[in-house]
Amino acid sequence: MGKGYQAEGTLRAILDTDQVSDSFRKREFALEIEDGKFPQTVKFQAVQDRTEMLDAFSVGQQVRVHFDLRGREYTRKRDGVTDWWVNLDCWRMEPLEEGAAPSAPEVSHSDTVSGGEFDDEIPF
Repeated sequence: MGKGYQAEGTLRAILDTDQVSDSFRKREFALEIEDGKFPQTVKFQAVQDRTEMLDAFSVGQQVRVHFDLRGREYTRKRDGVTDWWVNLDCWRMEPLEEGAAPSAPEVSHSDTVSGGEFDDEIPF
C-alpha cells in the first residue's frame, strides 16, 4: 500500500507518547474531518521518531495528514478467536494555510438504501 492517503481537518486531541516496549513507541491523535452534516473524528497514530512531529502542532489547528493504511490479523492465545487490527499510520503532517477550509474526503457510498432515499438524520 503506497503512501497515497491524505486527510484534512481539525486536530481535536494529541495524546502523550506511549512507550509500548523497549523498541517501540507510538503517539495517537484525533482529527475531525468534515463529512457533510456529521463530521467524523478519526484516530491516527505516529510511531517511533515520527511521534516528535506532533510537538509542532496544537489542538484546534487545521492540518493535512499523510498516512498509510495498516492492518494485521491476530489470533488470541487464550480462546483462539481471530480478529483484525487497522491503524492509520501518519508519516507526515502539515498545517493548512490560515483561512483555508479543509476539503472533505471523497464519498464512496451511495445515498440510496433499498431503493429509498438515504436518511441523512442518522449519523452512521
